[in-house]
Amino acid sequence: MKYVILSLISALLFCVSWPTYGVPYFIFFAFIPLLLLEHDISKFSNIKYKSWAVFGLSYLTFIVWNIVTTGWLYNSQNPDGSHSLMAVIFPVIVNSLLMSLTFQLYHWYKKSQGTYFGLVFFVAIWMSFEKFHLSWELTWPWLNLGNVFADQHQLIQWYDTLGATGGSLWILLVNVIGFYTLRIWEAGRVRKSLAINISLFLGLATIPMLVSYIMYVNYDEKPIGSVNVTMLQPDLDPYTEKYQKDSVAIVTELLDIADKHSVLNQRNNPEKIDIYLSPETSFPGYGSMSEKGFHNSLLINDIKTFLAKHPKTLFMGGASTYYVYQNEEEKNQKSSTAAFIEGPNFWVDDYNSALQIIPNQNVEVYHKGKLVPGVEIFPYMGVLKPILGDAMLNMGGTVRSLGIDKERKVFSNPFNKAKLAPIICYESIYGEFTNGYVKKGANLLAIVTNDSWWGFSQGHKQLLAYAKLRAIETRREILRAANSGTSAHINARGDIVDELPYGAQGALTAKANLLEGETFYVRTGDLWSRLCFFVVGFLICFIPGRKYLNRK
Repeated sequence: MKYVILSLISALLFCVSWPTYGVPYFIFFAFIPLLLLEHDISKFSNIKYKSWAVFGLSYLTFIVWNIVTTGWLYNSQNPDGSHSLMAVIFPVIVNSLLMSLTFQLYHWYKKSQGTYFGLVFFVAIWMSFEKFHLSWELTWPWLNLGNVFADQHQLIQWYDTLGATGGSLWILLVNVIGFYTLRIWEAGRVRKSLAINISLFLGLATIPMLVSYIMYVNYDEKPIGSVNVTMLQPDLDPYTEKYQKDSVAIVTELLDIADKHSVLNQRNNPEKIDIYLSPETSFPGYGSMSEKGFHNSLLINDIKTFLAKHPKTLFMGGASTYYVYQNEEEKNQKSSTAAFIEGPNFWVDDYNSALQIIPNQNVEVYHKGKLVPGVEIFPYMGVLKPILGDAMLNMGGTVRSLGIDKERKVFSNPFNKAKLAPIICYESIYGEFTNGYVKKGANLLAIVTNDSWWGFSQGHKQLLAYAKLRAIETRREILRAANSGTSAHINARGDIVDELPYGAQGALTAKANLLEGETFYVRTGDLWSRLCFFVVGFLICFIPGRKYLNRK
């Protein structure tokens, strides 16, 4: 019972620290009860199957944490309107399992090599796990530790140097020192050692936050220019309207919102609108648009007609598109995923896309590069499709694998200095991935998203909070257009300058600064995560070497 209580205390600390309802400082203590129970079981208990006990108790911690913080996935609906149990059960069970397996690797290594090497291995293996979770096809980095301060962005301004993965390293080190402090006190009861270790714990926890706050107060944007952007926010139910409504009606409604807001904006602000931004897959509604037929598209021509009334203005928005490839060589050059429709002489790929539309110019297209597992991509199709057939997890939206762009793309225009990064929904939780847009020259980040799958829940609130991390890491302003909300303007310090509430229909206009330069994090990416891979490899290779030296 003592071990169960310690496991639940860890779970509670993880839960109460998480955004957007929690207090993030509890994260500095969250691993300590779990590390204590593992140490006690390993060294002092009479439990017969110690490894199984550690695995089960850690799984209890992580599954409670996952349920409480991502249980909003239950709001996803099946085609019949019922709640999608699979949408929450699969990620909760699998993510908790992966976390427990990572903790189990630490337990085995510590059992073999002792506490000191074990704790180094714990930090390195958890960092490696988070990096792996950012990269594979079942990626789900929602609970990566560095995300926990997303709502207290004033305290993590140094993310522009180390990124959110650096935040994970910081949190792990503080937890390890806290555990070590308790163990030293239990073992020796030496007050001097206790005072030193407590000072180290407090210093490592607080000094980065103090430095960050100084950075926050003194940060000064040095823009090369600015643009006026109107973020359009329709309010379409994704299950009953968004993908069933007539496409002409959807675009007409979108342009009506833009037109009404333009008139209102001109009354209060004489400056013209430079960019209209619409949410992810904001048109065509049912079905998708042929990319080869953009020049004949009624919807795109309606948008261009609207733009003609507003000279030197462009439109960027999300759309469902498809492309027909006449030969396999052309397909392989443009897409890295298998075609979902294959004929005798053609291949077709479906895309979640961002479009830039300018009158008298060809439409520019970017295809979403980070797809939601089970919703937009069939993970490891070559392995799983022979087993599962065509079945995929239906968490709302499409249930087939979409195509992707292999590299990031930036939208430039002839009217102003803006170079837009078209970030599509799920992509906004990936730091190093977002860096790719900045390296391509983006001076303004535009997030188009549809967060209404989960209703008024923590889902859309957490995703909005995570966008602040990308602003700090890249030192770019963010404009966020969301179906049903929350649309927002975020500055390069991570402040939400203005927002349109969830559930509202309307538009939000922001004067966004264009910023240049690359932060250290943009240049180096997840440097510490990659170093931790090497540390894990070294510590594993060290085992036989240490045994040899001990025999000598």
